[in-house]
Amino acid sequence: MNKHAHGDVLRRQDEILRIVREQSVHSQDELLALLRRRRFRVTQPTLSRDLRELGVAKSPNGYITRDAFAGGAVVAFAPRDVVETRLEQAVAEYVTGADTAGNLVVIRTPAASAQPVASAIDGASIDSVLGTIGGDDTIFVAFRTPAAASVFAERLRRIIGIRRRNVR
Repeated sequence: MNKHAHGDVLRRQDEILRIVREQSVHSQDELLALLRRRRFRVTQPTLSRDLRELGVAKSPNGYITRDAFAGGAVVAFAPRDVVETRLEQAVAEYVTGADTAGNLVVIRTPAASAQPVASAIDGASIDSVLGTIGGDDTIFVAFRTPAAASVFAERLRRIIGIRRRNVR
């Protein structure tokens, strides 16, 4: 798969999540039509795989995301390795840098690329993450501790092949 094709996958999966969160969708055919109206080229088998990877489930009221369950309980629909792979792919493709500031990690991406990375971080359900804020080209990830932030930033730098800068 080429680099641009994977970016298309992440954008399509983000759009699927947006549609399911914003409106009631009761069938894959209905979701396919909504995606096509938004200029996404997708087949039914690809949509099925996307739904499985994203942890989207069908309920009596339509499709729901794992974070839509009452009480805020997160139910793991997607296997952990799929979620981790999505995070690593998003980081490898879009992240250009990661720095820490206390218990925050500031992640840089090219313009219009922050949301797929923020979504992948949210989907990974990392224990020490308190929350993410994604803009156009920057993401702030709040961690419980500065140590957890440092570990995560180093993980991102390792994925993108950047060594930590020595600051004096």
